[in-house]
Amino acid sequence: MARDGTVAALGEATLVSGFALAAVRVVEAEDDEAVRTAWQEFPAEVAVVIITPAAAQALGAAAFEPGAPLTVVFKGAGACVPREVPPP
Repeated sequence: MARDGTVAALGEATLVSGFALAAVRVVEAEDDEAVRTAWQEFPAEVAVVIITPAAAQALGAAAFEPGAPLTVVFKGAGACVPREVPPP
């Protein structure tokens, strides 16, 4: 199913704030209750949500239910750091 819309990032500010540089709607939520409230308040135009591991734990299966936005768990910057290249 094709779905047009916006991308959002949800979770701890230290992990999601940088997504704003890519025009992602950033929703900072520092505890489980804030995560669940933010999730329920996402407007219908949010098609993709990037969540932190803590946000994923707070949401549980709700993040992956049919009809929910496409949801991706972001493991943090360390998952994207390239290995050090040895000098020639």
